[in-house]
Amino acid sequence: MDNDAFRSTYRAVNERFCPYEKSILTNSCGCALARKFCIAEREGVQCSDEAAQTTCLHLLDLLRQQARFALKSTDTQSALPHAKAMRVQVGGLRGIRAALAPEQPVPSHVDDIRATILAAIEAFGSLEQLPFQLVMQQIAAYQGRKRIRRGGK
Repeated sequence: MDNDAFRSTYRAVNERFCPYEKSILTNSCGCALARKFCIAEREGVQCSDEAAQTTCLHLLDLLRQQARFALKSTDTQSALPHAKAMRVQVGGLRGIRAALAPEQPVPSHVDDIRATILAAIEAFGSLEQLPFQLVMQQIAAYQGRKRIRRGGK
């Protein structure tokens, strides 16, 4: 299946995409509301709740705005490259977990994105009130998988 056909089918099948799809598909995070599906040997993730999707999109927007310096980016409109998107998604959620439980080590895997976001809203009053300094530390510290060198280089 070529990329254009895949994208068209993906949009038709996935009415409510999961904003954290990259994090879930790389097994860095999980979510009780995420539903995986397959199209031509490729996986996608959809959200089973419209309100949750809206909250996740809002959080990602806030994280991206706050992370401009850490990402060395001033553009807040265009899509981020995969590595930077992963830093915002996974690093941001790890930062929220660290803020919610400062006495515990920062988790390498966030088990439930929705539960983490709801706990943050309850603890801090709103997403806008998150301790972004602490969250940005985790975004800056996040490192994805290292590239595998092939061909004896």
